[in-house]
Amino acid sequence: MAKLNRRHLLGLGIGAMTAAALRPALAGEAGETEAHGISAFGDLKYPADFQHFDYVNVDAPKGGVFSTNPSYRAFNQSFLTFNSLNAFIFKGDGAQGMGLTFAPLMARAGDEPDAMYGLVAKSVRISADGLAYRFTLRPQARFHDGSPLTARDAAFSLTALKTKGHPLITQQMRDVVSAEALDDLTLLVQFAPKRGRDVPLFVAGLPIFSQAYYTTHPFDESTLDVPLGSGPYKVGKFEVGRYIEFERLKDWWGAALPVNRGSNNFDVVRYDFYRDRDVAFEGFTGRSYLYREEFTSRVWNTRYDFPAILDGRVKREMLPDETPSGAQGWFLNTRRDKFKDPRVREALGCAFDFEWTNKTLMYGAYVRTVSPFQNSDLMAEGPPSPEELALLEPFRGRVPDEVFGAPYVPPVSDGSGQDRALLKKAVQLLQDAGCVMKDGKRLTPQGEPFKIEFLLDEPTFQPHHMPYIKNLATLGIEASLRLVDAVQQRARRDDFDFDVAIERFTFSTVPGDSLRPFFSSRAAVTKGSSNLAGIADPVVDALVEEVIAADSRVKLVVAARALDRVIRAGRYWVPQWSSASHRLAYWDVFGHPAKLPKYLGVGAPDLWWSTAKSAATEQAK
Repeated sequence: MAKLNRRHLLGLGIGAMTAAALRPALAGEAGETEAHGISAFGDLKYPADFQHFDYVNVDAPKGGVFSTNPSYRAFNQSFLTFNSLNAFIFKGDGAQGMGLTFAPLMARAGDEPDAMYGLVAKSVRISADGLAYRFTLRPQARFHDGSPLTARDAAFSLTALKTKGHPLITQQMRDVVSAEALDDLTLLVQFAPKRGRDVPLFVAGLPIFSQAYYTTHPFDESTLDVPLGSGPYKVGKFEVGRYIEFERLKDWWGAALPVNRGSNNFDVVRYDFYRDRDVAFEGFTGRSYLYREEFTSRVWNTRYDFPAILDGRVKREMLPDETPSGAQGWFLNTRRDKFKDPRVREALGCAFDFEWTNKTLMYGAYVRTVSPFQNSDLMAEGPPSPEELALLEPFRGRVPDEVFGAPYVPPVSDGSGQDRALLKKAVQLLQDAGCVMKDGKRLTPQGEPFKIEFLLDEPTFQPHHMPYIKNLATLGIEASLRLVDAVQQRARRDDFDFDVAIERFTFSTVPGDSLRPFFSSRAAVTKGSSNLAGIADPVVDALVEEVIAADSRVKLVVAARALDRVIRAGRYWVPQWSSASHRLAYWDVFGHPAKLPKYLGVGAPDLWWSTAKSAATEQAK
């Protein structure tokens, strides 16, 4: 079954910078040096004169078409549709791939957990206190109309994103005090004291817009006008809600930079949208698009036997996923009274039989997720260490006692589909929380019938809800499934207008300010934030700040594990599942590096290339 966010690249904790790392003074101060990149807790892998990333194929041919069904999303994007070419604001459903049309200050290295190297900016100077970043821009940077890309455009972009961008952007830019162009090629960004560790790198990865273009176009409006970009691709043909194409600029100003060599190899990158995963699969078998990451274990195990697979025209690959797998589950909206008691939330978790679901519906392909830091050293295990206890002790009495023992993990069922022992435990938890039975129906403590609506935007996931809903019925809870279109689903999630919604999110190995949109009290009341459960706990807030303030990897791990224990004790979601592999299928017209970088997943389409004999023929097909 799918990971609902499909390896989404939300920019979650894309990197971090501390006062101890790469801290040259501003011009005129003693010890001034110039850095070609920024990273966290250590040195950069690549020297200033590096020619390309180690993992790319610098001889990759240019040309051909890469077409796919969307498998990740960011900000206002949807997997299922689009109605806007503005993908960085709250309004509308942004088109996939719009990031291809803009160039950021710096680009990530895929073989380092959080390092970034110069793209529009050739270098950066950082003040001794880490609160002032002075970027020097490349004079050759250009927008697609040939106009120069200057520090004024960068300052305008950061200011617009901070004040009018999507809530996920504005929340992560709360510690950006100002962005100012000192001249055409010098951008000064000032940060607030105690800023989030990853904020400077988040800023360095944001798109740069043309200030001149937005003097005549409202920045915060949903629109189908093609924006003026500066990246390796420009918007080509598109049909709202069906597909969008991006065309490579063959004379792009940044193509020869070290961070771009061996990438952006396709002449056309295309995204095809389907409202139903089964229909999308049929589109792939019919060669309507060429590349697919398979997120449905049932399909992977039963339907990849069509003729093109059997005769070798379609390849299948299983590639390891070594990145943190994060949390996936049914998130319970604690803004609603019926979910405020953690005993109720735990009872709902007892009613879900993961073992039966995994065995019967998902071919045993998954493992249970238990932590927001799953598959990383930030996940808590066993009793707290002395260092963790030192952080947690001030909160004793304000958090459950279990926080000071082994962290919560969801119970393991007998795999029958209706584990009587777990359902009995659920009944007791509900009774203890004041949810009594009357006339065969469970009531909330307020005396109302206990009803739950699961919000869903595609039918593929329905079979996984049905046995869960059946088990809830044995507890006297009336549960139902509401299937809505993608636009309505996003609107309801953004407004927190739901009982239970599904989400998957991940963080980098060096999270910082990226935690606030998911767990902070402020995010709980910010529409469009990722705090679906409505977590509003001063203890969680305090521990998030401990993670952000950590000035070493050791302290970061300790703080994250302490935070993990408190969040898991809150029972804010019913955990689902994760997989440690990428399941790929693609028509045999592609090549990719033999060893893909650990932190960029499968690297498609960025690092892949076309092996088709004729790009024109492939595009015609």
